[in-house]
Amino acid sequence: MDSASLVAHASLHPQQNLHTVFVYGSLMADEVLRILLKRTPQSSDALLNGYQRLSIKRRVYPAIIPVDSKKVSGKILSGIKDFEMDILDAFEAVEYKRITVEVSLMDGLEKLLAYAYVWGNEKDPNLYGDWDFELVYNE
Repeated sequence: MDSASLVAHASLHPQQNLHTVFVYGSLMADEVLRILLKRTPQSSDALLNGYQRLSIKRRVYPAIIPVDSKKVSGKILSGIKDFEMDILDAFEAVEYKRITVEVSLMDGLEKLLAYAYVWGNEKDPNLYGDWDFELVYNE
């Protein structure tokens, strides 16, 4: 089902669970969210401890993998509906696995559980170096 079909499907099923998602790459860009979800969800700056964001050879988007001493800055998207989770799952495809993580809001006062898309192969030889959102999306 494409994005437009999923949005149409949701209008027929108004009772939706709401989810929180930690994003750290392409999904931090409002224009990407508007294309995928047809809206820009409420967001807050957040930090994910115990993970590292890496570049992927020949890709413009990053991966995260567990690394104890590292942390990843990103955003929390709030109020994500079930059908929107389906859209995000399709966007992230089979290379990522969706897991539940604990994130800290940047104000440091609140921790919460959120979904995150983690790279499926921690030993992937195509992972290298840090990935920088500003370099990719502000050029």
